[in-house]
Parts: sequence; C-alpha cells; structure tokens
Amino acid sequence: MYDVIIIGSGPAGLTAAIYGQRARLSVLVMEKQPMSGGQILNTYDVDNYPGLPGIGGFELGMKLREHADKLGAEFVTADVTAVELSGEVKKVLTEQQTYEARTVILATGAGYRALGVPGEKELRGMGVSYCATCDGAFFRGKDTAVVGGGDVALEDALFLARGCRRVYLIHRRDEFRGAKVLQEKVAATPNIEVIWDSVVVSIQGNEKVEAVTIYNKKKQEQSECAVSGVFIAVGILPNTAMFQGQVALDEGGYIKAGEDCVTAAAGVFAAGDVRTKQLRQVITAAADGANAITSVERYLNGKS
Repeated sequence: MYDVIIIGSGPAGLTAAIYGQRARLSVLVMEKQPMSGGQILNTYDVDNYPGLPGIGGFELGMKLREHADKLGAEFVTADVTAVELSGEVKKVLTEQQTYEARTVILATGAGYRALGVPGEKELRGMGVSYCATCDGAFFRGKDTAVVGGGDVALEDALFLARGCRRVYLIHRRDEFRGAKVLQEKVAATPNIEVIWDSVVVSIQGNEKVEAVTIYNKKKQEQSECAVSGVFIAVGILPNTAMFQGQVALDEGGYIKAGEDCVTAAAGVFAAGDVRTKQLRQVITAAADGANAITSVERYLNGKS
C-alpha cells in the first residue's frame, strides 16, 4: 500500500515524485515507456525552461529522472490496463499485478494530433514542431509554415511572424475556425500568407525540413513550398480514455482540475497536460507536480 501512485513520468509525474519523496511519502511512479521524460524526450532544444536555456529535451528528462532516483522514488515500467479510483483504496492494474494506494496522481499527459503524412515523424524535432512558443525562436529570419485553422494555429502564426521572414498559414477550409479578433490580426500581419483550401500531403528534408508539398482541394493542384519549419496545430488529444466515468472530464477530454490539481474524485489528482489549464509547457507541468503533492498531503492529513 503506497501513499501515492503517480501514473506517468513526464515533467509533471517526475516533479510529483521528487516532491513526494521530500515529503516522506511512499511513492510509486508507473510509466509504460522504457524512459521517463514524456514528450520532452522528442524535443531537440528546450529554450524556455528558466535557468537552463538551450538544454536538450532528452537531457532535461534524464535530469528530472535522476533527481527522483536520487531521492529514492520507486519506478515500475508497465502498461496500466485499468484503474479503480473510487473508495479509500485506489487500485492501478497492469497485466502483471495490481498496485494499491491511498491516493493517485494522474499525469498521463496529452499528445499532439499528428497529420500522419510522409516526413512528419522522420523530421520531428528537426523542423517539425507542435509548439510554436517552444521552438519558434530557432527559426528567426526564416520561412515557416503553420498548419491549422483554430485559435492555436492563428496564435502560432502571429507568434512566429514576430521573428520569421514569412509564415505560410495552411488551412484546409476557406475560412478559419479561430476567434475573429485573431483572424483580424492575421489579416493585418504583412508577413503571414494564408493558403486556403489546402492540405499538407508530405514534408520533405534531409535531416532537416526543407519544404512541404501542398494540395489545393478546390483547384486540385499540387505545389511545393520551401520552408525551414512546419508547426502543426490541428489539435491535442489528452490521454484520458481510461479514466472516463471515474473523474470529470471537459468537452475536450481533459480532466477537470484547478491549480491545486484536485479532481472531483476524492483522493485523485491530475497534473500536467492532462488537466484543464491555460498553458501546457514543461514549466507548468512541473508546477502541477508540486501542487499535486501538496494537495495529496492535505488529503492524507484529513484537511481536504
């Protein structure tokens, strides 16, 4: 019986493990991947984590894991098949065995929705990105493309336009879904060029992005656009399917929880990209890990 089981070992889960060990709680971290770190393992450079400018994503993930290991956190590599979150004793099931704890922190993260086109997977981290605010600084003075038509895509295009020479905003429809105020700003930004009614069919490059192939659905024409970076903003998918019916989710599938990471289910907490929040980056995930453990302590002490 553990004080807390943490499902997921990205920045949120690892920070929770660090804070849990410092709080002298018995902690078990469960991770299905062979390495801890979550999405940052696939990020070439993390340039916005305070005090560590330009650190590699893999290196940052390893440092977080080393910190948790040094403090004595227990880790298990296993694919969680089911959870039972009601009652005083929470159960986390794998194919091998069942683990029990008084509390559970759900830190399973979220994955960016991919285009699924040739070159996307191969060039991820080498010009293909899903986060303009994370990686945009590496493309100053260069031509880039943003794929999407919602708020995130428009915001990404505006953000990139501050430093990039030209930003091609590629959208499959003839109008945006994003907020009108963002549409107006995009239209007023001279170095953003909108490419309507078009989809990206492939991404080209030899060890780095060099171009995208675009298909115009109305004209039924294919063309190539030379760019150094492709920012894909077609949605995010939280990893919450396993928790449906046990914790409250919003319309997007994110776990409803505030800054204290407390969910509607007693003794269950959500941290990192998996929960409802404004900004999903490494620093906010780490903050969630710390807040989640504080809430766990309060729960175990009968204060919440």
